[in-house]
Amino acid sequence: MKPLLLTLLFAPLALASAQTIALNTYAPPKDPTILASTFVDWDSLTAKPTPAGEVRQIFDNPTRTLDKLEVHVTTLNPGMQSHPIHRHSWEEILLVTQGDFEVSINGRKQHAGPGSLVFFAANDPHNATNVGLTPATYYVINFVSDLSHNESAPSAAERAVPGKLASTVIDCNALPQTPTPTGSRVSVLNSPTLTFLTLESHITTLSAGQSTAAEMIDHNDEFVLIKSGSVEVKVNGVSSRMHAGSVMFWAADDKRSLRNLGATPASYQVIRVTTAKSPKPPAN
Repeated sequence: MKPLLLTLLFAPLALASAQTIALNTYAPPKDPTILASTFVDWDSLTAKPTPAGEVRQIFDNPTRTLDKLEVHVTTLNPGMQSHPIHRHSWEEILLVTQGDFEVSINGRKQHAGPGSLVFFAANDPHNATNVGLTPATYYVINFVSDLSHNESAPSAAERAVPGKLASTVIDCNALPQTPTPTGSRVSVLNSPTLTFLTLESHITTLSAGQSTAAEMIDHNDEFVLIKSGSVEVKVNGVSSRMHAGSVMFWAADDKRSLRNLGATPASYQVIRVTTAKSPKPPAN
């Protein structure tokens, strides 16, 4: 009876240990330089081997409106996970470009394939596992605002604040396309979150030879991923040619435009964040 009794006594402790969720604490940006609008070509990124696959580091800086913007690309080998289930006080987005993932959010497992956007709300436990037979890749975008530092706060799911975006997996490929004079547009999300006034994402497709409006201005920080095709990007009069996999950071109030250089459609996904520190549009 003693072995059975000991088993019964220690079983709850073992279960609690198995369900322990690690806390990923905030680290200041590795580069303290305020991030200006920047072009990053995919071919310029160096892959660093990891025990689970490889990683390509892109940004780890403050911006005019964010305490920190950290962006990297993770590739997981088959069967590997990004990390044990953990939580952190800032909000995070994954953009899946290759392979099949099982994403765990608050204990619920969901599928995320190419074209998926995954949003992890503040302090919600999460991780991702490559459940396919080939390497799988996603971009990681960590946005840290001045409201993102309460590590002791309950998870977003526990707080369930009305009107605030909850952790979710969105299949962008399944969303409707709205025709535009230059191609099409897909609205992915547009919502307040626990740490942002607004988090917005959309996918723009430019038909062959088409351009956006010249010298567009937004009063927000924007991260942009070129999903397909080849484009010329101009920011504050400086041009760069970019292809699929390349990324950009557009700082608030910088003038920008894009032009499709190819004979087939080119698409790009924008993730736009608005905080209390974002510049205010001029009064009419």
